[in-house]
Amino acid sequence: MGRVGTAFVARMTFDRIAVLGGGAWGTALANVTARAGRSVTLWERDAGNAEQLATKRESRFLPGVKLEERIAVTRDLAEAARAEAILLVVPAQAMRSVCKALAAASAPGTPIVTCAKGIEHGTRKFMTQIIAECAPEAVPAILSGPSFAADVARGLPTAVTLAAHDEEMAAALAQALASRSFRPYQSSDVRGVEIGGAAKNVLAIASGIVTGRGLGASASAALTTRGFAELVRFGRAYGAKTETLMGLSGLGDLILTCSSPQSRNFSFGINLGKGFAADDIHGKTGLAEGAFTAPVLLEMAREKQIDMPIAEAVAAVLAGQMNVDEAIESLLARPLRSEE
Repeated sequence: MGRVGTAFVARMTFDRIAVLGGGAWGTALANVTARAGRSVTLWERDAGNAEQLATKRESRFLPGVKLEERIAVTRDLAEAARAEAILLVVPAQAMRSVCKALAAASAPGTPIVTCAKGIEHGTRKFMTQIIAECAPEAVPAILSGPSFAADVARGLPTAVTLAAHDEEMAAALAQALASRSFRPYQSSDVRGVEIGGAAKNVLAIASGIVTGRGLGASASAALTTRGFAELVRFGRAYGAKTETLMGLSGLGDLILTCSSPQSRNFSFGINLGKGFAADDIHGKTGLAEGAFTAPVLLEMAREKQIDMPIAEAVAAVLAGQMNVDEAIESLLARPLRSEE
């Protein structure tokens, strides 16, 4: 992928933006983008949800929230791909298949902004790496941070990070999405933003387990703090900037998802803590990306000899290698050491 010139970026206002994915987060981002004054095309693969979006102006995944009038709904990917910038709002493990289809339909140089938080199974690749591989003529970017779809869709104040390797491009995209209630901060630390979004989901499961087991607020605070130390160790080892990990897409997102049942990962952990089986929980809470990310995160940590005992305990519980009580005991039994 070639570098994007500053003069070219300065001319880009991104007036026509496509959002791919009509789930809760996709619907919320479509509303945000429309409120920023952009012309928005919302693409949805599922026929039933697309019909509801088009006729009732409401996603079945975000009931009670109406689509803004200026949002057009389509099932035609080629139509959506004609936009000047694309927000790719599909689950992390579906990113590759959608990207491949999108590559043939979008114009060279089009920014493709992933809004998923995870690492691909098997390849251990982050989302922007998948975009670069599957759509080499596109400009990869990522949007991540402490945000719940229902809050964003209703126009409640939210701040996130939008990162691209070219910070001028990140700034132009952030400007295109910004409104009075939605504030994107630009960054060039793409990897740091990706690591924060992926790792915090695993740690949110651990925090949910503590809550579901009734271990108290003190234990929850300790878990979140020590989990953040793990996130920082992992991030530094994989090239993230410390200030990014301390920011919205790292610490900010971790605090949010480790403290609210609105988080699918936190809710997933609560149910694990209450004794439910992982396979049964997915049907109740929906997709919890952290459950898919945990084993990959642990593999990558071991490859660089990064100490991540909380993530390791979550992965062991999910794999059936430990029950919840054994996992908690394994953490409490660790040797005493200095805090770092």
